[in-house]
Amino acid sequence: MPRRLALRLQAALEGPLAGGRFSGFCVALSGGVDSVALLLALQQLRRRSARWRRFTLRAVHVNHQLRPAARSWEQHCRSLCAALEVPLVVRRVRVPQGPGRSLEAEARQVRYAALTRAMPTSELLLTAHHLDDQLETFLLQLLRGAGVAGLAAMGECTRLGERWLLRPLLSEPRSELETFARASAVAWVDDDSNVDQRFDRNYLRQRVLPLLRERWPAVATVVARSAANLADAQNVLREQALADLERLAPRGPLELAALAELSVTRQRNALREWLRAAGLPLPDRVHLERIRCELPAARADAQPIVRWGTAEVRRFRGQLYALAQPPVPVPEGEWRWQQARPYALGPNRGVLRLRSDRNGQVDARRLPAVLTVTGRAAGESLRPSRGEPRRSLKELLRAAAVLPWERNHWPLLRAGGASGPIVAVVDLAIDAAYRAEAGGTPPRDRLSLVWESGPVIRVE
Repeated sequence: MPRRLALRLQAALEGPLAGGRFSGFCVALSGGVDSVALLLALQQLRRRSARWRRFTLRAVHVNHQLRPAARSWEQHCRSLCAALEVPLVVRRVRVPQGPGRSLEAEARQVRYAALTRAMPTSELLLTAHHLDDQLETFLLQLLRGAGVAGLAAMGECTRLGERWLLRPLLSEPRSELETFARASAVAWVDDDSNVDQRFDRNYLRQRVLPLLRERWPAVATVVARSAANLADAQNVLREQALADLERLAPRGPLELAALAELSVTRQRNALREWLRAAGLPLPDRVHLERIRCELPAARADAQPIVRWGTAEVRRFRGQLYALAQPPVPVPEGEWRWQQARPYALGPNRGVLRLRSDRNGQVDARRLPAVLTVTGRAAGESLRPSRGEPRRSLKELLRAAAVLPWERNHWPLLRAGGASGPIVAVVDLAIDAAYRAEAGGTPPRDRLSLVWESGPVIRVE
């Protein structure tokens, strides 16, 4: 292994491994020269040093099934890993395609989802992004009008949910990796789509970068330095945003009155971080300004919305709410609750559970073996307690400060089918006919109805 590459690789690994939280490496192996060089370098490092042998090494290949040669690339990765004695996991995925979708972006999203699912949190995910990739990413972000976060390009160490991604070769030019791979006498595959200039990155690589390098030979190194400086600036902006959000959004929704006390620049900065923390894609500047200006200015009795893609921000009672996607209808179906299985309400909507609870409000003896889960229709009502008049669901939901856009998507439990009597308005009320009675329902027959991992649905 060339000494320079070995020293750079070891230095890049030292920091993330210092805390002792990782026990192994998981290499994202495409079969191209970059990832092949990374895998080979790591294996050589482990073979030469007892210290590095303490860390496990394996690879994951994601087959996007987009190219005719995809199966042969997969087989090449299998053969390579067998020769190197490195365990390999293969994940075959489907990439969503259609009008308005970026094939590159969709493939990247699916790929990272597959990679993270294939590894435990004790492993460190390694990709072979290099200096030339960083240059291309910076220029693409610049041409898209990105802000500081986008122009910071790729970070060397990035969080992926509960896992971590490390790019240990980010300071290495692609030519260095090719030289190392050739000297090691290993084969790699060439993706013929890399020359297709319909893709922005390929156009930059084939047409623009040769001209830049002809005039400025050190362009990749210089741009990487700028990206690193912008990453530092982004970290400062994020620290300021997090400090502001402790006051603006301590429970999730963002307080408009407190937001208005900040300067315009800090408002934008806080909004971006708030949306990022909520898992929403960042809007362009036009939509960000609509959130900042239009939502607070709408009349008091309005329910203003700003949407971009599937994401949206709404205002209610002086607070902003971020939704990764609009509320969806309750998936109607039968729930055999005695089997102790939860009832799933759909993506980001959580699950329903009935649990034994000596203080629970539901009398298990009164429930049918099969409950029906439905959404609201119109005019429903129930009797919360014996001797009290019936109350409409509309009144119950309003009194409970349920967010207006959630009221039509509230799950109900019914007995005797989709048109049967209401057993419960989930998380709000139990009908008296099914309610546990003090002194009348033994503790062993009491249940609690729980809505787990649901969205923000009520005003705090």
